[in-house]
Amino acid sequence: MRSAISIFGVATAGVLVAGLVAPASAKGFQVIHDFTNGNDGGVPPYTLVLDKKGNLVGTANQGGADQAGIIFSMAHKKAGWSLKPLYNFNGDDGQPGWGVTLDKGSMYAIASYAEVMGGPCGSALQINKSQKQWQSVLMHTFVEKEDGCPTGNMVLDKAGNAYGATQDGGPNGWGVVFELSPSNGSWTETILHAFGGEGDGGTPYSGLIFDKSGNLYGAATRGGEGGCDDGCGTVFELSPSQTGWTYNVLYSFQGGDDGGSPVAGLTFDKSGNLYGATESYGANGGGTVFELSPSDGTWTFSVLASMSGSTGPVVAVTLDKAGTIYGTNYRDGADDYGSVFELSQSGGNWTYTDLHDFTGGDDGGYPGGGVTIDPKGNLYGTTVLGGADKYYGVVWEIGK
Repeated sequence: MRSAISIFGVATAGVLVAGLVAPASAKGFQVIHDFTNGNDGGVPPYTLVLDKKGNLVGTANQGGADQAGIIFSMAHKKAGWSLKPLYNFNGDDGQPGWGVTLDKGSMYAIASYAEVMGGPCGSALQINKSQKQWQSVLMHTFVEKEDGCPTGNMVLDKAGNAYGATQDGGPNGWGVVFELSPSNGSWTETILHAFGGEGDGGTPYSGLIFDKSGNLYGAATRGGEGGCDDGCGTVFELSPSQTGWTYNVLYSFQGGDDGGSPVAGLTFDKSGNLYGATESYGANGGGTVFELSPSDGTWTFSVLASMSGSTGPVVAVTLDKAGTIYGTNYRDGADDYGSVFELSQSGGNWTYTDLHDFTGGDDGGYPGGGVTIDPKGNLYGTTVLGGADKYYGVVWEIGK
């Protein structure tokens, strides 16, 4: 996976929370698939999604028929979980460094190419089912010098336009926010914002999200008004109008107790509050989980939890119907192989619960993806190594 951001720091166990700390618990944890790097793929890098049938859909960036990664589906049957490859990347269309977006019967994916300095470095794919086979349509090829190298998942609006970000390159060298619009079987790219690496931020690592009014939100890992090298990152908003999109910074990280380098994406709750995470800095050195609450045109920032070590959450947190937050630390945990956590609120305080510490063994290690919740409240996720074959990762479940 091509990345301008290091997410491989060493961490130590511990967490500082704006409230109480609950004891660790691994209740209900089980591995439901061990990747072999064969037809089932290997090294699943990102968060799973649920389709309308309740199947888990994800990517593996190695293995498959052409050893270039796959998109897979996992279905639960009486005998347990079974994995089915849906689409094999062939190398010419890149390798899946992130997950998939599901929309109206199609799958959308960002693929990365082997690094070619200044040249093509990724693609956007629409993958459609035809005669029981999934076939890809090339939406766009990204060129580092022109629009940057793509990162994260795409998000679609009601008209079928796709939006995403590139983490480096582009007109100013700090990445862009782009729109891909379909017309007569082809796709046209529009750059909505080219990051300057200064007050506006730069090098976004994750994808974007929409609010109910059609505004886009995201996080940039660098730039802003903070004191880190190249800036500590920003949370930003893009608002559409008849004359184009207006870019606005909602928060600039300072690299102090607030955290820095927001690699993870953002999540809304039902009240319109934004939740996100930083991979580093914070009161305990290992990143933070934060909230941004809107009021009268301004946003109020607060830290909900501060992790220890050097690499905390690198993907978006997930909220259940009750507003409980779930997420993963890429490292941290008792064995420095990452952890799954829960943040629950009561009386204005947030309680942190360690649900599972990965060991790097049969249970996996380094959860590159976040937490997916099914309608029954069961949690699912992936790790990029460990498992029965030691090297290729797992899909895990924590039962309700």
